[in-house]
Amino acid sequence: MALQDLGAEVRRLRETTDPAAIGLPPGRRRARGVRREELAELAGVSADHVRRLEQGRRHPSAAVVNAIARALRLGPVEYERLCALAGYAAADGRVPGEAGVSAVRLLERFADTPVFLTDAAWNVVAVNSAWSALGAGASNRRPRDWNIAWRTFSDVHGGISRDDDQARIFRVALASRLRDAVLRYPADEPLAELVDELRTTSRSFDALWRAPRTVGSYDTRAVFRHPGVGDIALDGTMLEVPGDNLQAVVLTAAPGSPDAGRLREVVRASTGPPVVRVGQPGPG
Repeated sequence: MALQDLGAEVRRLRETTDPAAIGLPPGRRRARGVRREELAELAGVSADHVRRLEQGRRHPSAAVVNAIARALRLGPVEYERLCALAGYAAADGRVPGEAGVSAVRLLERFADTPVFLTDAAWNVVAVNSAWSALGAGASNRRPRDWNIAWRTFSDVHGGISRDDDQARIFRVALASRLRDAVLRYPADEPLAELVDELRTTSRSFDALWRAPRTVGSYDTRAVFRHPGVGDIALDGTMLEVPGDNLQAVVLTAAPGSPDAGRLREVVRASTGPPVVRVGQPGPG
C-alpha cells in the first residue's frame, strides 16, 4: 500500500480518538481528536515525525507503529490494520472463522432479535433462531452461498432488498471491510481468491476496490420478504466480537412499528435451535 494510505490512517485514528480515553485533559480544542504534538509526546517521537508520517513522506519502523498504537490505545483490529498498511503482516495471516463460546452466547442472548456472525471475509459462521425465522438464508447449492459479499455483488438477494441509497452504502461497507481483511490476513488464500473472483465478475466491486473509501461504522436498512407475514424493514448494525475476531450483525425494527410487530410474530413462531453453526461459505 502507498505511504499516503498509511498516513491517512494515522491521521484518521488521531482525529477520532477521544483525548480523555487515552488520559489527556479534554480542555478547549479547536479541532477534534488528539493533537499531533500530543500523539508525538505519547509515542516518544517528534511532532515533525508524525507530521511527515501523516503526509505520506515517512515510513515508520515497527517500533514506531507499536508506539503509536499504544499511545492511541488501539484495539486488535485497528492495530492489525495499521501494521498491515506499514508493511508488517499480521502474525497469523489467516482469517479466523470459529465462533467461540462468548460469540455463541451473544447469539443466544439476542433470542428475539435476528443476529448472525461473520468472519472478516464476510463468511457467515453462525446464526441465531430469530435470523433463521426470517427465512432469508442461503441455499448451500454453491460454494459461496454463505458469503455476504459474494451474494451481494452477484445480485443473489435471497428475499432481501434495499433501495438504491442503502444498496450503495452496503456495498461500500462490504468492499471497505474486505480490503481491511486482505491487509490483516495477507496469507489467506480463500480470501484472495474471493477478492479476485469479485473483481473479475463484478464491475461495481472492482470500481470500489480500485477507489477505496473509509467506512467508520456499519449501518444499513433492508427489507426482508417473509412468505407468511410479508415485508419486514430492518436496520442492521455491526458489532465487533474481538475475542474471536468476528463481527455480529444485529437486525432491529423501529419500536412500535408494524415491522416490529411482524418481526415479533415471525420470531414467536420459530421452532428451530437457538444457534446454528453454518461452517463455511451468507445472507446478503
